[in-house]
Amino acid sequence: MTKADIVEKVALGTGLTKIETEAIIEGFLNTVINSLREGKGIEIRGFGSYKVKKKAARYARNPRTGEKVFVEEHYVPVFKFSKDFKAAVDRGMKE
Repeated sequence: MTKADIVEKVALGTGLTKIETEAIIEGFLNTVINSLREGKGIEIRGFGSYKVKKKAARYARNPRTGEKVFVEEHYVPVFKFSKDFKAAVDRGMKE
């Protein structure tokens, strides 16, 4: 499913136009990105939580050449699904 598909489904479900719905979804996504950039976590009850995790510097291996490569410390966004979300997906897949 693409962002355009999501916009279409939400627009149909809410009665808003696709343009209004796209603006709302863009606003939501930008809010998530900007909050994570500032180091703030986001928790959406019943859905999951976003946070930023620090990855330590390390040596990795280039799989093509086998050469050792140094990877600097960096930050990555992570998402943890809520128990309700996981249970809903499990029920849906079993039906």
